[in-house]
Amino acid sequence: MRLGVTQYVLLLAGGFAQLIAQTPPAKLPKPLADAAAAANAAGYVGSGVCKMCHPDVWQNFFRNPHYKSLASGKEPPDRTGCEGCHGPARRHIEAAGGKTTIPVAFSLATPRKVLDTCLTCHAKDYSRADIRRSPHSQEGIACNSCHSIHKSPVPKFLLAKRQADLCYGCHANVRTQFSMPFKHRVNEGFMNCTDCHNPHGTPAPTWRMGLRPRMVSQALGNEEPCLKCHSDKRGPFAYEHPSVRVDGCEVCHNPHGSTNAKLLRRTSVFTTCLECHNGAGTFGRQADGITLQSPSHNMNSPRYQNCTTCHIRIHGSNSDRLFLR
Repeated sequence: MRLGVTQYVLLLAGGFAQLIAQTPPAKLPKPLADAAAAANAAGYVGSGVCKMCHPDVWQNFFRNPHYKSLASGKEPPDRTGCEGCHGPARRHIEAAGGKTTIPVAFSLATPRKVLDTCLTCHAKDYSRADIRRSPHSQEGIACNSCHSIHKSPVPKFLLAKRQADLCYGCHANVRTQFSMPFKHRVNEGFMNCTDCHNPHGTPAPTWRMGLRPRMVSQALGNEEPCLKCHSDKRGPFAYEHPSVRVDGCEVCHNPHGSTNAKLLRRTSVFTTCLECHNGAGTFGRQADGITLQSPSHNMNSPRYQNCTTCHIRIHGSNSDRLFLR
């Protein structure tokens, strides 16, 4: 049996739940009639009922990315609109409201319950594949700790506030680093925390071995996110600088901010180099550790205190093993 004009309008405007709630079963095709019976048995009433008590949410919900599940009509009745997240609302309506009468009230739900509810749809997203073992989830940070589903003040990702301010709420030490003289321009809006980090969790990094940074997104080839922008440092090079390839960029640089030029961890270039080039250790392929500079280098002389004046290809070279060119 074909749907009438009214039924098609309901389908486009409100999804299956409204169609089921407002169309007599005799006028529905058999597949929808079966869906109607299942939805009615489960207590689904349709999102159109919700707007009577929650007009502030409903008024702007059409701008919300979740509205597509309400309007597309491609989801089954238990995954459509308001009830797709909050569960069947019949008991809530019969009780004339109340948070305890709705199956999923996010303000009362545990972080585990919130995460399970959101992953009903978002589990298929690759960027959230490691969310259950991420430090945020393990510390009890739920989805609604960072996201405001109904009333987000920002244009992307339904965040509860501007992304940097959101992260600074917990990471106050990082806020201080981004206020230093030399920094990445996060506060200015040039870039965001998520350009380097995935707040939903990441696989274990491939650098720094036991000293692994947390939730750092990897670039192509399982490399550090620094190489997304600093692609000239990627290589591969004929002569690799082991500290860059093994330990990573942050062995010399502080990625958030520093009081030193080029985000260095030390006040000058030569003191940074001497952290490794001090003659200590017997590791490496030739068991000679990291060799000292030659006797001709008098480190008390300012002439030799900027190593990169000569060793200009310090991140790697294709022509000189000493990175001179």
